[in-house]
Amino acid sequence: MSAPSSKPTVTEREARQVAEAAREQDWRKPSFAKELFLGRFRLDLIHPHPLPAAEDSERGEEFLAKLRVFCETRIDAARIEREARIPDEVIAGLKELGALGMKIDTKYGGLGLTQVYYNKALALAGSACPAVGVLLSAHQSIGVPQPLKLFGTDEQKAEFLPRCARTDISAFLLTEPDVGSDPARLATSAVRDGDAYVLDGVKLWTTNGVIADLLVVMARVPKSAEGKGGITAFVVETDSPGITVENRNAFMGLRGIENGVTRFHQVRVPAANRIGPEGAGLKIALTTLNTGRLSLPASCVAAGKWCLKIAREWSAAREQWGRPIAEHEAVGAKISFIAATTFALEAVLDLSSQMADEDRNDIRIEGALAKLFASEMGWLMADELVQIRGGRGFETAESLAARGEKAVPAEQVLRDLRINRIFEGSTEIMHLLIAREAVDAHLKVAGDLIDPDKSLQDKAKAGAGAGVFYAKWLPKLVAGSGQLPGTYGEFRHGVDLSRHLRYVERNARKLARSTFYAMSRWQGRMETKQGFLGRIVDIGAELFAMSAACVRAELLRTQGDHGREAYQLADAFCEQSRIRVEELFGRLWTNTDAIDHKVVKGVMGGAYEWLEQGIVDPSGDGPWIADTTPGPSKADNLHRPVD
Repeated sequence: MSAPSSKPTVTEREARQVAEAAREQDWRKPSFAKELFLGRFRLDLIHPHPLPAAEDSERGEEFLAKLRVFCETRIDAARIEREARIPDEVIAGLKELGALGMKIDTKYGGLGLTQVYYNKALALAGSACPAVGVLLSAHQSIGVPQPLKLFGTDEQKAEFLPRCARTDISAFLLTEPDVGSDPARLATSAVRDGDAYVLDGVKLWTTNGVIADLLVVMARVPKSAEGKGGITAFVVETDSPGITVENRNAFMGLRGIENGVTRFHQVRVPAANRIGPEGAGLKIALTTLNTGRLSLPASCVAAGKWCLKIAREWSAAREQWGRPIAEHEAVGAKISFIAATTFALEAVLDLSSQMADEDRNDIRIEGALAKLFASEMGWLMADELVQIRGGRGFETAESLAARGEKAVPAEQVLRDLRINRIFEGSTEIMHLLIAREAVDAHLKVAGDLIDPDKSLQDKAKAGAGAGVFYAKWLPKLVAGSGQLPGTYGEFRHGVDLSRHLRYVERNARKLARSTFYAMSRWQGRMETKQGFLGRIVDIGAELFAMSAACVRAELLRTQGDHGREAYQLADAFCEQSRIRVEELFGRLWTNTDAIDHKVVKGVMGGAYEWLEQGIVDPSGDGPWIADTTPGPSKADNLHRPVD
């Protein structure tokens, strides 16, 4: 069996069709965020705040106590940063602890933790060393355990999950050197040959790939008499002949992660290792990421908590002009932002995670919003901490220690967090993904009206259906409970959070009206208005975070657990968020999108090349994208299994 010699050539429309086919088409369960984008503030879907079962909490807390001891006594973060590698004995200790099986059912030898406690564990491990958190997350959130849990056969679960729970590390391989968020161009092939498939291709940025024992590999299966073909998922043993880890990649942050380039040459994979049917690979990947993305907010929450601790301690010790710097308004505002945002991020994470555990709500938008909002805000909080620390924030922890000061790795946290805006869907891709889900109801009733390939008869039929939908929907956007002063009165306890919930309700309707107006104005060109769509999504993210913060504050109040302070933090966050929301609404219609487009055309056309004169480019030689022609590897195999 030989691999196809050329990469798939696809048009923009074909690429969109592939992505659309991989979406979950139906909404079988309610979604708070989906309703929010439609102008319906369904507080009943998140309040009262859902809670884990007592036995789940007991099991989770018991493991967290063990993990904390391990993190404090066995993980040397400075060594990992210095050597750019997690020591084998640390990985072996995590295996002994059962940390590889946190999300795996107990019947397969795992710990059976809920999503809530899994995220708490990731936050704890990630606070000790972000690279350790990524190791555990890549293994369980997107590696072999999660897709098998959702789509695997009983036989596959019995064969692979016990290994993943205790001994084997897994990785997820989708990205290729020339394929990122456009899977329609996926080049890695899997050709059916009897009772096996033969894999050929190259995968890039394979987190855990250097040390993995098991891989989830996405490959393109040609259409044949045996199956319909398409992008398909496989479980692959890394000791299979023909697999070569050709490079261990190095990055500006997360220096301890084992991320590589993996080549497949005539690798035979049993057909029994195929996850789901042929052509279901991309849908499996996207569905896995619905909850898998919640691991990134966990790392951002951990970073926010650490940033707050360091900001508090440093700002009390450092004096300027006769006062601790925290008492100066310029610094105090930054501390307030870190504290309020950390509270809100934890509220978003816990709420989304608990909804995932209960499985009574569809959280595909909530999970995506949590990832988007946390990755952006986490980066800003770390940047503010570096600013608060001044020159010491820019100095490495090793250098600080060498001259006798507390080794605070502020600059490292900033570097480590930067990838979260790219990992598992960049901010730009998340904007488009969420926007597509947010307008799904509109496209279902009016999509044929703006589809150039539809006949006049189809458009007429769609027009009639759209008329019925909008006749019922639009009047509901005019007025709502957010205009009644007494609404949400149960959120008034010393601090009045009810006014923020009324603000969310009013602006959810405003957001829906803005979206409808834009669709009416641009119709089929709406998908090209990425700046507008990004702002729509960012407004939705802020409204979701405000809602989660208020609901969490009320939960803590009823539990007698720092309720007064929680109300204060929620109030501060909502006030800060409202300023951002107002700015985003203003930028929907007053922005530089048009002039930016003209400048980009000029840049790409060479009109401004003169502006690049007067510099020296220190970049090395080589192609922009490495050659990935199928064939045997010419490199040494850097695969390093950890016993």
